[in-house]
Amino acid sequence: MRKSSLRRASVALAAVSSLALAATACGGTTKNNSSSDDSAATSTAKADPTAALKKGLTVGFLPKQVNNPYFTSADKGGEKALTELGSKYKEVGPSSATDTSGQVSYVNTLTQQQVNAMAVSAQDPGALCTALKQAMSNGIKVVTYDSDTNAGCRNAFVSQAGAEDLGRTEVQLLAQQIGYKGEIAVLSAAQTATNQNTWIGYMREELKDPKYKNVKLVKIAYGNDDAQQSFQQTQGLLQQYPNLKGIVSPTTVGIKAAAQYLSGSKYKGKVKLTGLGTPNDMRQYVKNGTVDAFELWDPAKLGDLAARTAVALASGQITGKEGETFKAGSTTYTIGKDGVINLGKPTVFDAKNIDQFNF
Repeated sequence: MRKSSLRRASVALAAVSSLALAATACGGTTKNNSSSDDSAATSTAKADPTAALKKGLTVGFLPKQVNNPYFTSADKGGEKALTELGSKYKEVGPSSATDTSGQVSYVNTLTQQQVNAMAVSAQDPGALCTALKQAMSNGIKVVTYDSDTNAGCRNAFVSQAGAEDLGRTEVQLLAQQIGYKGEIAVLSAAQTATNQNTWIGYMREELKDPKYKNVKLVKIAYGNDDAQQSFQQTQGLLQQYPNLKGIVSPTTVGIKAAAQYLSGSKYKGKVKLTGLGTPNDMRQYVKNGTVDAFELWDPAKLGDLAARTAVALASGQITGKEGETFKAGSTTYTIGKDGVINLGKPTVFDAKNIDQFNF
């Protein structure tokens, strides 16, 4: 998902990311953690920050869903970075954002093709683990981006932004728009989406602050990152809660569908909508008064960092251990706890700045 730029940004999306540029923003799955999966997988080899970046590598990108505008933008960012680094890019993936078994088969395909590294946006935190561990046992470096697996099933996770930031900032945006008073709902992606659930957890934490004492979260609805389902869920929320004042949708598909419904209804301008979206998806709804402001990171930058992280891992510059640093483009990143690398803060888009962005 969908503040560093768009395709779904909201509150540190800590784990974060819907966002699908025009159609997803980060789905995941129920956590069935086994103790062996709780810690990031690191190589027994020692990191050599001075090692030269290898050329001629092959890095496979496996998004949650191919032909999804959000992941198309992210993966093009990865392809551009790999070309610049002298390595090869390839993309495989399912056509459905909820085809977890399909993702598993694509991990196996990339392993059989003996790629040097893979960048995966996981539909489920645990379901891919066996396949990803097999890949790592074959010397393949595994980076997750946008939506994470259990930490022990990959070497590093490139997060859209801090999950906590994303979750909390979305609530902050909506509360400001409704004057800190009234019923609100969340329109999420899949009920099992890792990043969505992480952000929603921080939304709940933010709502515990006394300043939200008059704000009530009445329901979390799930549109499964499907435009029609998300449209219908929005309609259902407004029928079920006639006094609803606002909706947070931390997924690019969901926020766009909700905006489509609201813009053609009596609720336009009355029920506030925010969440994670892309500027190109949301521009018309900002300009016609349906949406005041929303947030996101730049998916192309997310894909770029995922690619550069994969190459740094394959080159031995890093292993994914907390405290390691590496340079990606002009920026130096420090690996955090459990191998998490944060892209940066989400960006808030409104009528004043939305025309400055094209994605």
